[in-house]
Amino acid sequence: MDTKTISQYSSLISISDYNVDDIYEIMDKAAYFEKNSRPDLLSKYVVATLFFEASTRTRLSFETAVQRIGGKIIGFTDAGTSSVSKGESLKDTILTVASYSDLIVMRHPLEGSARFASTVSPVPIINAGDGANQHPTQTLLDLYSIIKTQKKLDNLSIAMVGDLKYGRTVHSLIEAMSHFNPTFYFISHNLLKLPEEYKLFLKSKNIKYHEFSTLEEAIPLVDIIYMTRVQRERFSDPMEYEKTKDSYRLEKSLLNNIKPNLKIMHPLPRVNEIDIDVDDTQQAYYFEQAKNGVYTRQAIITKVLNLKI
Repeated sequence: MDTKTISQYSSLISISDYNVDDIYEIMDKAAYFEKNSRPDLLSKYVVATLFFEASTRTRLSFETAVQRIGGKIIGFTDAGTSSVSKGESLKDTILTVASYSDLIVMRHPLEGSARFASTVSPVPIINAGDGANQHPTQTLLDLYSIIKTQKKLDNLSIAMVGDLKYGRTVHSLIEAMSHFNPTFYFISHNLLKLPEEYKLFLKSKNIKYHEFSTLEEAIPLVDIIYMTRVQRERFSDPMEYEKTKDSYRLEKSLLNNIKPNLKIMHPLPRVNEIDIDVDDTQQAYYFEQAKNGVYTRQAIITKVLNLKI
């Protein structure tokens, strides 16, 4: 394999790293991988998955994506089992792991950690979530799920419900959808409202948004309901979490006056924000959404490594 240099590759740290053409390229590649198996594609590559923070779907879908196209996987799922627990710096961890691998997929609780890793790593970095900041691969699988269910990305109405303050999936999806003239409906507890910086961003893009206090107000108006859990791990004050954790709950009884194309999405895991009676409705799409993560992450890996399919 060729000697690795940073200039050979393009890391994926933020959804802003991708323009509209890049997004559609990922959509096309994901559709390809959904229909085609390519066990030879990564046969010469080793991918490291460094999860400093707990994960189920993101980690397993990345590992599945790598294995289904022939790659090998190293890494850890708990920073406590790595030399980080001995005080090793993030820089030293990245430089060491980069010497064993061709690509690093990293989740870390600190905002900006993935960007920092990309500045010191000689191999590309894929951000699998950095604190409350960004989760670009989740966003791309969300876009793939939207385009599969709505047949387009343009001119859609999207309700975002729950933790809009700390929800990195919400923040990334807002940024990505800004290319496609959406209308947003934001529903959250007062303590979990969308940060002002994202509202200013939407205003700068002339994108319409509305803030509602109840879920019932928005449901008849939207094509997508994007539910999120209130994230206990993001709260420094346990009382604040207790005040907000049960703010919104989507139940089957609310799905009467709806658009025929409505789909319900959720980055998962859910706690109690979607009742299990919603699972058997035709609007529920969150488990299919999770499955789409494999195809989308196969597409991202091949793009980052500049591999032809």
